[in-house]
Amino acid sequence: MQYKISTEPGARLRIDKWLWAARFFKTRSLATDAIGKGRVRIGGDLVKASRDVRVGDLVEIEIEHVVWEVQVLGICEVRGPASVAQTLYAETETGRARRAAEQERRRLFREPAAVLHGRPTKRDRRTIDKLARED
Repeated sequence: MQYKISTEPGARLRIDKWLWAARFFKTRSLATDAIGKGRVRIGGDLVKASRDVRVGDLVEIEIEHVVWEVQVLGICEVRGPASVAQTLYAETETGRARRAAEQERRRLFREPAAVLHGRPTKRDRRTIDKLARED
């Protein structure tokens, strides 16, 4: 199947559709939710889902506290395989460096609460109360 990718400067597409086609999000509704929560910016400005993205725009996407900074290289109306999706954007050097630094920080520092599941036990509650009293 042929995927029509437009690389002309005048080409444009809704940002939620582009994020879905570029495989940053599994569904358009997830992309729309992220946009509504302020996790997507075009040129540093917060956007709405109906905003058009154009070839050459700088897009910042925050996914699980990791910020992707990408340059739009192409527009495609449909979602294709990952090999096609990767031709729609290029990650900037500063964005790649920031993302690598965040991944290294996450590797070295584990959130203590990440291992806790469910409600605290009686022993956990005593520890929490003891720490709260010390402050």
